[in-house]
Amino acid sequence: MHTEQLQRIHLIAVGGSIMHNLALALHQKGLVISGSDDEIFNPAHDRLQAAGILPAQMGWFPEKITPELDAVILGMHARADNPELLRAQELNIPIYSFPEFIYQQSINKQRIVIGGSHGKTSITAIILHVLQYHNRLFDYAVGAQLEGFDLMVKLTEEAPIIIIEGDEYLASPIQRVPKFHLYHHHIGVISGISWDHINVFPDPKIYREQFRIFAEMTPKAGTLIYNQDDEQVLHVAVPRSEVVKYIGYTVHEHQVHNGITYLQTKKDDVPLQVFGEHNLRNIAAAKEVCRLVGIKPQAFYEALKSFKGAARRLEFLGGNSSARVYKDFAHAPSKVKATTEALKNQFPDRKLVACLELHTFSSLNKEFLPQYKGAFGLADVPLVYFNPKTLEHKRMPALQPEDIKQAFGNENIQVFNNSQELTAYLHALNWTNQNLLLMSSGTYDNLDIAALTARISQQ
Repeated sequence: MHTEQLQRIHLIAVGGSIMHNLALALHQKGLVISGSDDEIFNPAHDRLQAAGILPAQMGWFPEKITPELDAVILGMHARADNPELLRAQELNIPIYSFPEFIYQQSINKQRIVIGGSHGKTSITAIILHVLQYHNRLFDYAVGAQLEGFDLMVKLTEEAPIIIIEGDEYLASPIQRVPKFHLYHHHIGVISGISWDHINVFPDPKIYREQFRIFAEMTPKAGTLIYNQDDEQVLHVAVPRSEVVKYIGYTVHEHQVHNGITYLQTKKDDVPLQVFGEHNLRNIAAAKEVCRLVGIKPQAFYEALKSFKGAARRLEFLGGNSSARVYKDFAHAPSKVKATTEALKNQFPDRKLVACLELHTFSSLNKEFLPQYKGAFGLADVPLVYFNPKTLEHKRMPALQPEDIKQAFGNENIQVFNNSQELTAYLHALNWTNQNLLLMSSGTYDNLDIAALTARISQQ
């Protein structure tokens, strides 16, 4: 069903990161959009308010679901017994999960889906940057706010292709299948497989199986691009269909001079604003995708020079000639390892203070914690922070510092469960010839990162 046939759409759990972006994108197309949620935080709150589609009050109101609605889009934050959902089911109004809706809107487009436990946002961001640089027409759905793009979702009638970040998490409370199974890709990417989402996939084999299904969904004459250095990926992506094209990729050839990474190409060395082996793999994957949609290598490299990285991915916050502060969204074990190694390898002569906040369900789970063994590899000063209130909120058993040291296999780890003590410790360090890496999907209980960055920069 195309948006031409849809006039009125209601979004249940409209405050979500991707859901509010979808609401704004559809509102911009001229549709009548309404929504509900039990809590909406910024930036979603102010953006929905500015567009005039912020719900008048928080909560669920079945009376908002009327026969005049053409469709309901259900966000993952809602529950299966949500009163608005039950009312929509009663009235037989078409109900879509986010991925189902995106698929319906792109049924006549070439669909490119970037999957993987890590790297998918960065690969998607590189592709979008290159396509935009060359004024190509494209739609997209991505899981992070990217520089140069107003929204995280774009749906038009004109664009011949859509680039989708393919999350393996569940589609909706009533459709408990991974999102990336529902996009029906023509070109698929698997960037890496590292067990995550333990609350949904309690076993690493079940988790890996989702990627095998994704790989096998690649259609006749379709293409699967995969990280050939990842053993788990090889299990699911080793060529097995004669009618599918398989392209393996590895780290792009490069060299580092004075803290700047240069790609080595057939013509010139190309300076980058990003760094780290994981990013050099992401670039290689993005290059293959761009080649398949008609962007030649030299055009790809030209655009890449101005790519600053995806938001919250190894983001440079500030510093001086002998110290730098970076923040990264990393929280899964493979991401922590890749990010820590990237920063240490980029500045091998500086000490690295690496601080990880355990914030997600998986990272706070005692059964999952051993997956972090060796994750801090190259950090000189490894720190772990967790907020006991987060455990209470998630109704999880308490954690002890010894549990963490043992799971990480690193006796040098210092564990903090009070953000004020962590702040005092970081402020007291001598930051000469030393970098700081903060890794979290949370906020360190509202740690004032700007003040800490200023303190380090002034040393």
